[in-house]
Amino acid sequence: MSFDNLCKLLSEKHPETFASWVLGTPQTVVKVLKTELSIEPIRADYVTFLQLEGRILHLEFQTQLESTPPLPLRMLDYWVRLYRLYRLPITQVVVLLLPPAPGTIIETAFTVENTRHEYRVIRMWEENPEMFLNEPALLPLAPLTATTQPQQLLQQVVQQVNQVEPRQRPEILAYTQILAGLKYRKDLIRQLFREGMMRESVIYQEILSEGEQIGQQRGEQRERSLILRLIKRRMGELPQDISDRLNTLSLEQLENLGEALLDFTSLADLVLWLDTH
Repeated sequence: MSFDNLCKLLSEKHPETFASWVLGTPQTVVKVLKTELSIEPIRADYVTFLQLEGRILHLEFQTQLESTPPLPLRMLDYWVRLYRLYRLPITQVVVLLLPPAPGTIIETAFTVENTRHEYRVIRMWEENPEMFLNEPALLPLAPLTATTQPQQLLQQVVQQVNQVEPRQRPEILAYTQILAGLKYRKDLIRQLFREGMMRESVIYQEILSEGEQIGQQRGEQRERSLILRLIKRRMGELPQDISDRLNTLSLEQLENLGEALLDFTSLADLVLWLDTH
């Protein structure tokens, strides 16, 4: 999945939150338009169209300014298509995820002779991180916001991911790590998220605490079951043969596996760990 496509996915999963952010006012009635615009697409853009009350919001995420056709021409082209289809006012916003090369002019309008068409540009590296840190739907974008201390910002992001509701946390964690990869070294991302998520995360501490209480009452078997729950929350439903192999591990091996989970990206990683331990 590309970075642009991930942002499109997030904006369509949380349209009210993204519309409220880019427009600067609360938006409570927002509908994702799965529209097929007339005329053959000019390129495979990752764009989101949201219908508000009496207005269309065209939201586009970009990692790079350079494109063919150029961005200003694309924005005009989309405006014409959308207006012809819906006959509503249209707000167009481009979200630049990364700063361009020094000296690059960031255009906000298409201009040729008497034709002038304007659109907004949001520069993620100039955005205040506070809003993104405090809103789970926007949290994956937080690593890209303004800061003079990047590592400290990433540590704050890890802390906020820890506070996300447990059912949402795995998804938010994955999206945040992917987008952080645009700006931070992979080894730093892995280190900070491993330290923060495994030993300080709410879910891990809750499970360990519950395990200690139950372990006093019913012994080691219940503690084992709690750690197995943690593994299944991270990896999803497991094939029977993998579950059988997990049941043969000692409690110490299960604890070691629980700490290694953050490095896993697929079921194949779990199988490899089992084969080598």
